Amino acid sequence: MRIVLVGPPGAGKGTQAAFLAKNLSIPHISTGDLFRANISRQTELGKLAKSYMDAGNLVPDEVTIGMAKDRMEQQDAEGGFLLDGFPRNVSQAEALDEMLQSESMKLDAVLDLEVPEEEVVKRIAGRRICRKDSSHVFHVTYSRPKQEGVCDACGGELYQRDDDSEETVRKRLEVYHTQTEPIIDYYKAQGLVVTISALGKVEDVTARAMEALQRDEAAK
Repeated sequence: MRIVLVGPPGAGKGTQAAFLAKNLSIPHISTGDLFRANISRQTELGKLAKSYMDAGNLVPDEVTIGMAKDRMEQQDAEGGFLLDGFPRNVSQAEALDEMLQSESMKLDAVLDLEVPEEEVVKRIAGRRICRKDSSHVFHVTYSRPKQEGVCDACGGELYQRDDDSEETVRKRLEVYHTQTEPIIDYYKAQGLVVTISALGKVEDVTARAMEALQRDEAAK
């Protein structure tokens, strides 16, 4: 299957992408991973992306599209892939369609993870990270430390990252609504969108997604 995963920040796209890709035996292609891999390998696209990032500018669509195209042409993606973070806007979605059509391929589904805006704010703004080890993550509501402000694992101080503040989260949501959300309507016009609720336990959301994708595939 060839799937695009969409949803607002805090919807759990990265977590769900990993589980779904494993269940469907297809590679999880994340734009974040693509950027890191190309920059660390110092590919031409990686060097180009880094020059924009170092200057504090957005990486142009054509660079992102080039990286995605390279990755989708690799052998492990022949039987399908799950795209996470790409396409990020309608022009990227159009470029992806053109790319797939040139290879006589098409998308099977666009999985839309739906989460109420206030839940997104609650999820992200409630995160607390350990200063000693950033892999230790807590939450003021969902995963509280035994002692407030102190990491259970190593005793480090827990803090809120600047980009997790409520103000920043709401700005990120504005960008999502303006730039990324329009791709849902774009794909709805093609009959590709499968919407599920991303509320609840991780495994429940994965089961819900798998069931919805299988039902959608059977209906085609």
